[in-house]
Amino acid sequence: MGEQLKKLLEILCGTLAGAALFAIMVLTFLDVSGRKMLSHSITGSLELTELLMVVVIFAALPLVSIKGEHVVFDSLDALLPRWVKKIQQGLIHIFCAALLFGLAYLMWQTGGEFAATGETTAQLKITKAPFIQGMGLLCGLAGLVHLVKAFVFEENASEGGTV
Repeated sequence: MGEQLKKLLEILCGTLAGAALFAIMVLTFLDVSGRKMLSHSITGSLELTELLMVVVIFAALPLVSIKGEHVVFDSLDALLPRWVKKIQQGLIHIFCAALLFGLAYLMWQTGGEFAATGETTAQLKITKAPFIQGMGLLCGLAGLVHLVKAFVFEENASEGGTV
């Protein structure tokens, strides 16, 4: 993966995830402070927190894929020759890419259906479609990362660095 593209992806996804996490922190602080000092919480704070958590999780997914920070089972890696590990790593990345592309497609379709029906959150009436389609785009982006990595063998694969 090109270093400039990798850096851009890290900046964009990292900023998005970081901003959403910061917003959750501020929202929680204000909500708890309002309840304790003013006996009044922020209306819809749970809904906002749920939507922001979606942003944190799915914006971080391409970052986890880039850095190879998925959970790995590498107990047998020390016993496998390098060429087997290379093939295994490529197949796993292709499998992950296929699953993420499938999930991206389903989420994009669901978001489109939600947009057509005008599906909103219960309390604040926030449209759900952009969040679901955003989840789909970020899954697709993570799938692209795995597809690129399928054809690039990384030396640290046996050290828990790559799936």
